[in-house]
Amino acid sequence: MQEVNIIKFFKKVFANKDFASIFFTNLLSLLIIILIGFSLVWYYRANVFGYFAKEYLREAQNGNNDEKATAEKIIEKQLIFSQDSFVIDAVKKTNPAVISIIISQQVPKYEAYIDPNQQQNPFGDLFPGFNFNIPQYQYRQNGTEKKEIGGGSGFFVSSDGLIVTNKHVVDQKNAEYTVFTNDGKKHIAKVIARDPVLDIALIKIEGSGFPYLALGDSDPLQVGQSVIAIGNALGEFRNTVSVGVISGLARSITAGDGSGNAEILDHVIQTDAAINPGNSGGPLLNLRGEVIGVNVAIVQGSQNIGFALPVNSVKGAIESVKQTGKIVRPYLGIRYVTVNAEMKDKNNLTVDYGVLVKAGATASELAVAPGSPADKAGIVENDIILEVDGVKLDDKASLSSIIREKTIGQVINLKILHRGAEKNVSVTLEAAKDN
Repeated sequence: MQEVNIIKFFKKVFANKDFASIFFTNLLSLLIIILIGFSLVWYYRANVFGYFAKEYLREAQNGNNDEKATAEKIIEKQLIFSQDSFVIDAVKKTNPAVISIIISQQVPKYEAYIDPNQQQNPFGDLFPGFNFNIPQYQYRQNGTEKKEIGGGSGFFVSSDGLIVTNKHVVDQKNAEYTVFTNDGKKHIAKVIARDPVLDIALIKIEGSGFPYLALGDSDPLQVGQSVIAIGNALGEFRNTVSVGVISGLARSITAGDGSGNAEILDHVIQTDAAINPGNSGGPLLNLRGEVIGVNVAIVQGSQNIGFALPVNSVKGAIESVKQTGKIVRPYLGIRYVTVNAEMKDKNNLTVDYGVLVKAGATASELAVAPGSPADKAGIVENDIILEVDGVKLDDKASLSSIIREKTIGQVINLKILHRGAEKNVSVTLEAAKDN
């Protein structure tokens, strides 16, 4: 009944022509306004969208600053965690193959004694009649005793006990070398070969099934690359691990052993990984646990400046020992100094690169070794070797590093500046004598 009344009401209202006219006029006006507004929005849609997009991004950026900072911290922690994981995994994998070397030697044993014939009154005739004789102790040798005189490090390169270390670690031929493996067992080591060219040597212990390290590639190394050093730090703390980066490449240094002996090492790796006395001969590793260098020297009095021989210069000696039982290296047989811009200016040279064949400081240090490949090829003192097989000798390529990569019996071509004129000389490399 109520619905019928509502219907009657609407019929009565719309039956009024004035109301119907006003209603439809307003409705049409509203539709026109909506259409115009929609048209304007559509026409300026790019501007409108850009405005709201900027506002949205601004609010989103302001609201997400904390989230962004948190995300950056998480990423940083993840990177640190990842590097830590690489280091830990590499150390776990390689540590069993790193050994410590203890050097022992028979040294004189002295004892104190009193010679009654040498007793004197220290006061002379100052107090006559008084016996003030004081025993005068003297010392004499009473046999010998074995003592530890040094230490070093090394690492296995084969499962049958072959070990790489530094030559200066095992350079005393009358000493005894004891190897301590990571499990605490000790073994007497025999020196197999000392490299006549590089500061490396190979020693061996009896046994089999030893863990050994994989040799990496030292050519593509980059400054800033992370590295790991393991060794017998200070000859006391075995298998000490230190982590750092490669600080420099292709360095040339003069290394001394503390006994007055020195040698020039070129194209070595500089690292800030802590290398201490006793680390000599230990491996320098990449994060994959591959050997990229052999730790060889430190700068005394410095902080975190150490050096390692690139592993690519060591591989030839290792393979030579495995195949022949000794280190056989090709050699040229000259002494030389590197030519640079300063030497060119001071000596009025015509070139600022290459190596000048020159004798050493003493009469025994000849410029060209008699009977050497260089001597047979007619190279003489004051010749300047400019190139080897087309490779220019400069700060990027040294003569010694190039020769190390050659083989015995190989014929190489040298471009030489001889008395102001360039000429090419062919040289047949021979085996260097093992010292």
